[in-house]
Amino acid sequence: MHEYTSAARVWGLSCPGFPEEVSRARRWTRDILRGSPLADDAELIVSELSANAILHTASGSERGTFHLAVAVSAQVVAVSVTDDGGTGTAPKAEHQDQDAEHGRGLGMVSALAHRVVVHQSQAGHTVTAELFTDGHPSGHPC
Repeated sequence: MHEYTSAARVWGLSCPGFPEEVSRARRWTRDILRGSPLADDAELIVSELSANAILHTASGSERGTFHLAVAVSAQVVAVSVTDDGGTGTAPKAEHQDQDAEHGRGLGMVSALAHRVVVHQSQAGHTVTAELFTDGHPSGHPC
């Protein structure tokens, strides 16, 4: 690694709260993680968290936005989605019937990720999902 490059690289993207922006967020994540064995899981997680932000928070309002961050190091790929808030409760995984059409997204994210952290602030919620590598660079961007 070059002496001026940090051990982790971080990318950020802000999106208007329109449903079509979910596919943009997914493509953006896939492009960053091209070649990583964690790319598919990260892309699915970003899709689910972005859709949740639009559907369940002020991010889906007329002037709403959601923000993504992808951090990559040799040990972890972390994807975060921050919404505009506007709800009285923080996102949480709910146990739903397997035939339920809604309410299973954060549970699926929790099943894919090694760790999920929800941070609530006055500005909104940030959900971060961490996918751990085997500790060795696996061809993903560093």
